[in-house]
Amino acid sequence: MFAADHNPPHFHLMANDGSQTLVEIKGLTVIRGQVNAAALKEALSWARQNWAALAVRWKELNP
Repeated sequence: MFAADHNPPHFHLMANDGSQTLVEIKGLTVIRGQVNAAALKEALSWARQNWAALAVRWKELNP
């Protein structure tokens, strides 16, 4: 996640192979980019468990 970033609220997923994607926080859907299925599955699992923290952090970085 970056400060002063564009909407919608999202986080950046950067996989070990160098691929990247943006995931919207609200619905945990891919906005742009593509990563391998295993990396996406792992990241979305983590994000579901930490959704509230992601939303709070977005608001801190993007007031």
